[in-house]
Amino acid sequence: MSAQQPETTERAPSDPARWRALLFIALAQLMVVLDSTIVNIALPSMQESLHISDADRQWVVTAYALAFGGLLLLGGRIGDRWGRKKAFLTGLLGFAAASALGGAAQNTTVMLGARALQGAFGALLAPAALSLLAVTFTDHKERAKAFGVFGAVSGGGAAVGLVLGGLLTEYLDWRWTFFINVPIAALAALGAWKTVHTRRRAHTAASLDTTAVVETRHRNPLLPPRVVWDRTRGGVYLALGLATIGMFGLFLFMTYYLQTVRGYSPVLSGLAFLPLVAGMMIGSTQIGARLMLRVPARVLMSLSLLATAAGIASLTAIGRDSSYAALILPGMTVVGLGLGTATMLAMALAPQGVEDENAGVASAMINTSQQVGGAIGTALLSSIAAGAAHAYSTAHHGGAQNDLVLVHGYTTAFTWAAALVALAGVLSFAVLRPGRLHTD
Repeated sequence: MSAQQPETTERAPSDPARWRALLFIALAQLMVVLDSTIVNIALPSMQESLHISDADRQWVVTAYALAFGGLLLLGGRIGDRWGRKKAFLTGLLGFAAASALGGAAQNTTVMLGARALQGAFGALLAPAALSLLAVTFTDHKERAKAFGVFGAVSGGGAAVGLVLGGLLTEYLDWRWTFFINVPIAALAALGAWKTVHTRRRAHTAASLDTTAVVETRHRNPLLPPRVVWDRTRGGVYLALGLATIGMFGLFLFMTYYLQTVRGYSPVLSGLAFLPLVAGMMIGSTQIGARLMLRVPARVLMSLSLLATAAGIASLTAIGRDSSYAALILPGMTVVGLGLGTATMLAMALAPQGVEDENAGVASAMINTSQQVGGAIGTALLSSIAAGAAHAYSTAHHGGAQNDLVLVHGYTTAFTWAAALVALAGVLSFAVLRPGRLHTD
């Protein structure tokens, strides 16, 4: 890559356009995050329509996650070198095109290719969005509010995807879980083009190597070791990755429980996640934004994750006829409050102390840790749930009712998920530096 002058965003705190820019940046982030789960509820209808085999259906989710997680660091670095606004807009338009391709797919091959393309463009878009946000808000109080909004969108997007997926699948068609991204991306791109202001500054961008051995010695590595080995930043990546393992298990198995055991419709099962979404919004915009400058970061992160773990643990008490209002609703709410606070804080901590040219890759690592954690969580907890269900059935000599077998598998997965999130909380307190967050 030849030397060039990438963009940087510098605003006076009084510039009113910064809040409009936040709206469009958050809208783009919402599209990317919710797309990781919006197809989950639509998957059975999609499988039937496209004649996707049982062996291949998992790739509808995995192709997206692998491309997204695998290319995030490269996407973050491209944004740093090429220009964040340019990367942001390119990612938006590419994501929209890939979504349209997925919605029009007539066979498995096209669908999986579209999902991989979505993940690739998402990997360019997501880190650009976060790094733009970090350099747009220069006043520390305003930045706290902005990260609160962004964290709420990021934390709640996955759950919103479950609700929206149910509505679109039941009342329109599964293809609209893809087509819906086109107008969202168009609106976000047009708004960002007008409200995200950038200027050029002198900077020399050397070529990028992606070979791991070279990376450790190259003076312009894709992921500078100092970005990850910073005590607080590395602790955030690790904690968020572990927490995401547990959260993906919660989304996955609670959806199965509601639809398979309780007989909820796609819409009703999606709406059942609304307390979690509301909790995330409150945790991010109220609890996190208000406390991040007053409470030491490691204390707030640790308490938030431990609260999340407690909420998941409460759901291990579900049975075949458990009350939604008495058990599931409070558990989901606590999970949302804790996760929203933790996610918002992680978004604020990731760019801290990073040189401007590395802000994109530091931000990308947040999404990378989430995507890698989600991929591991889906595989790990699925295996645990299947093994527990099989053991339960065997112990009852195959005479146990199917609902009881499934519930046992789900609650076992919830137990492991709660333990992993609790571990993330403990590690947060042990690894993150003492002291309050500084945002200026």
